[in-house]
Amino acid sequence: MKYGYWLPVFGGWLRNVEHENMEATWAYASRLARRSEEIGFDLTLIAELNLNDLKGADAPALDAWSTAAALAAVTKRLELMVAVRPTFHSPALLAKQAANIDHIAGPGRLSLNVVSSWWADEAKKYGVHFEQHDDRYARTSEWLEVVDRLWKEDHFSISGKFYNVEDAIMQPKPVSKPRPVIYAGGESEAAKEMIATQCDAYVMHGDSPETVRKKIADMSERRERKGLPPMTFGVAAYSVVRDSEREAKQELDRITDVKQHARGYDNYQQWLAGTQLESQVSLEDYSVTNRGLRSGLVGTPEKVRNCIAAFEEAGVDLLLLQCSPQLEEMERFAEDVIRYRAPAANGFVLNHAAQNSGTKSTV
Repeated sequence: MKYGYWLPVFGGWLRNVEHENMEATWAYASRLARRSEEIGFDLTLIAELNLNDLKGADAPALDAWSTAAALAAVTKRLELMVAVRPTFHSPALLAKQAANIDHIAGPGRLSLNVVSSWWADEAKKYGVHFEQHDDRYARTSEWLEVVDRLWKEDHFSISGKFYNVEDAIMQPKPVSKPRPVIYAGGESEAAKEMIATQCDAYVMHGDSPETVRKKIADMSERRERKGLPPMTFGVAAYSVVRDSEREAKQELDRITDVKQHARGYDNYQQWLAGTQLESQVSLEDYSVTNRGLRSGLVGTPEKVRNCIAAFEEAGVDLLLLQCSPQLEEMERFAEDVIRYRAPAANGFVLNHAAQNSGTKSTV
């Protein structure tokens, strides 16, 4: 199992809690990323929204791509999965930008999380045309073709419905071969067909291991029918690790105490209208992002470890975690879960041993 986490570019993950002790600043993001690879995390997902979906549209939010470029220069092994929305980026310019960051980071460290936009008001405020659901996926499909070909070849032309390039050239090509990994998620038929055909990995909203197993089987069958190699599978999860079930339940009650007047709920109906989900989402689900609580990583360390084992058995390769406050909770998760399950991985136990013996962290 690989362990990833969302970088808190919005200053937190809870719609019901105004201040989570993790500011949407470069200083915090840099500190968190550097520490995370010391304690055993493999990947960070850098979300892309120009407005703050969680704390209110007028709250600060970090830009995904400039943040990724900076993190590439100050981290050593952490994979940077950067979200990108085709409606906001020219495919040729993004391909160039991504290739440059790939060179800064080194082979295998930059990846893309391709997202078809859902927030109509954000598009209006930024002067971007907003299309209906299936049209957004059609655009994404064409966008991916341009990006993929620019990463692999020169002197080609494409005349499509959404994009036109003539005698395209891009140098240098990415150092990651055959290309940086492309992740995507979606539950509509249009999304799943596009992802199975053009992407390398499928990331899912939080759900139980049994539900996730069925989704993995479906996507694996789609890939096999297309004669394509197996995909990587990731799932979102919100983690609450405590010494007792009572303490875990207290924290769960705190973060799901729904306050519908909170600014983070302003776009709830827009989000529902802009997506096609396979199951209904309650306000309690929506109190954290990406249905993370449904994954069940709430409880004692033993319970959480057993749940992760069930995800592994179901075919999951990557967990994408959210927690609050992020730095403190990721330290706890690393100590009680990652270290316990993989005591010799990547040498990060040495960091824990040094920390426990009184040696100061370099962060």
